[in-house]
Amino acid sequence: MANFGHVYLIGAGPGDPGLLTIRGKEILERADVVVYDRLVSPAILGMCNSKAKMVDVGKMPTHHKVKQSEINKLLVQFAQEYPQGIIARLKGGDPFVFGRGGEEALELVAAGVEFDVVPGITSAISVPAYAGIPVSHRGIATSFHIITGHEKAESNGELSLDFENLAKCQGTLIFLMGIANMDFIAKRLVECGKDPKTPLAFIEKGTTPYQRTVMATLETAGETIVRENVTAPAITIMGGVVELGKTLAWKKNLPLSGKRLVVTRAAKQASGITARLTALGAEVIETPMIETRAVEGSFNWADLANFDVLAFTSTNGVESFFTQLLASGNDIRVLAGKKIASVGKITEKKLLEYGIRCDYVPEDHTGEGLGKLLASLIPQSTEGATSHLTPRILLLQGNLADDTLLKLLPQANRWVVYETLPVAELPEWKREAVESADAIVFASTSAVENFVQVSRLSSLVSRLSFCIGRMTESAAQKHGFETVTSDETTMDSLVKKIVEFYTKES
Repeated sequence: MANFGHVYLIGAGPGDPGLLTIRGKEILERADVVVYDRLVSPAILGMCNSKAKMVDVGKMPTHHKVKQSEINKLLVQFAQEYPQGIIARLKGGDPFVFGRGGEEALELVAAGVEFDVVPGITSAISVPAYAGIPVSHRGIATSFHIITGHEKAESNGELSLDFENLAKCQGTLIFLMGIANMDFIAKRLVECGKDPKTPLAFIEKGTTPYQRTVMATLETAGETIVRENVTAPAITIMGGVVELGKTLAWKKNLPLSGKRLVVTRAAKQASGITARLTALGAEVIETPMIETRAVEGSFNWADLANFDVLAFTSTNGVESFFTQLLASGNDIRVLAGKKIASVGKITEKKLLEYGIRCDYVPEDHTGEGLGKLLASLIPQSTEGATSHLTPRILLLQGNLADDTLLKLLPQANRWVVYETLPVAELPEWKREAVESADAIVFASTSAVENFVQVSRLSSLVSRLSFCIGRMTESAAQKHGFETVTSDETTMDSLVKKIVEFYTKES
């Protein structure tokens, strides 16, 4: 074989990112190029190597962004451009189930490019399962048949289906990609002898938070599609097993079902809230607005002996401080006898992970609240001058921290233990997902400001935002966002507020 890159034909599954295979995820994390289809969820695209070249070849039902023949050539081209590289061809469902993966593989073979196939979970089986419909069931269906609903014969432009045999089939019929033709398909099956009372179900956007199941019969298929506005992507399943869906439907309508939420927290902090919102039914687009990194070697650890109180104002500050403390050869014993202050409960919880309990946490979880609390600890002489018993306070903050605390605590010192770097831009696939979101979740003022810089505010479908803290709320309002703010500066409170909002709305 020539010195080409290696191509992986990967099935992304039916939509739920949890149904992507482990092998598929591992390859995407190492890929140099990802060539992806329209139906691949943003959450799966978010798993790709952040440095990978992302190529959208997505196809709409009536418009092909890139023709299949061109996609075939692209794969060969990227294999040639990236010797020893990893080229991931990411396709909805399974690449060899009406995914035209075979055509792509033949092109690669002809060009001498090595490839692997990473199977995906086909929508033909998984989507009915998510609707509580087994494709086979003892006593009802002993076979199932997967049929393309849109492939037409070149000779006359009509659907190239054997309706006579399909009508006689006793098994379950599953049609993929055929909603636009389903009225015709149903009528032809009836004409060829299939019982017009045969139950069927249309399942839209299966396995995603937007899943919807619409029941009908063969004779009412066409009118049901129009009345219920059934649209692609959707599959159609026919047969007696459909009736089981009325009893076995297990996928609950969760509080956040059908909502797309953008979480703007830093990548290492987003997973917690993402998991919780996803469990409540939301589609979450992780869109970190900032990256943080420790500021190393900017202070002398021996100077810690000069302070009585260490004040932490963020989880980033906690992580950066202790990472550098341990890397310097020290450990938490250097904090013996010192009082520890936290701006709020989230930072307090992070400190506890390092075995440190807080002595001071303000009721008002803001920089101002922390400053006032620490200021109250400073004894004053009768003349109003600062007492010699004044605690020596060290503020551990990031490079973008404002002067709120220093104004309230003019005697305090500050160490910048981490720096915040804004994300320069959004990849196009993520920009499109963000613009169609129902709401943006902001956890800091810096996230708001950078989101405004890198997004096209005029293109947002919604200006609704969920915020932690009054300062974040104020920053969002300044840029024209409608704001809903958590009662407390905790993730628990924020998630609760999001659920309350959408519950009242419904």
